[in-house]
Amino acid sequence: MKVCSTESVAQQDVTMPGAQGCQVRWLVGREDGAPNFAMRQFEVEPGGFTPRHHHPYEHEVYVLEGEGEVWEGDRRHPIRGGDVILVRPDELHQFRNTSTQSLKFLCLIPNSADNRPASERPECGFVATKGVGD
Repeated sequence: MKVCSTESVAQQDVTMPGAQGCQVRWLVGREDGAPNFAMRQFEVEPGGFTPRHHHPYEHEVYVLEGEGEVWEGDRRHPIRGGDVILVRPDELHQFRNTSTQSLKFLCLIPNSADNRPASERPECGFVATKGVGD
């Protein structure tokens, strides 16, 4: 069993191209003995965003606090603390903080996503492919 405070887990910048003002904490993963899923906590600063991207696996998101929007392709959905989001495999998506406070959310992904590529889709049309751990 692993029991710890989220604050005790190191926070890292999201380095995938297209991210701005976004950090992640890998709370639970394979190295903790979790055979099926990884749990991450993202924190997006005001005006920040995750990359606009897609990948061949689902993930489930629970918004802890703050307000923002999640983009499903070209469709915007407002989000706030208490909301639940399912991102389906290969669905183009992006999270943006539209408020003046931090946007925090949990994101669960299958461990089978390790080293599977995620493809960025910026507005300019350039496509970059990076590994999930990048």
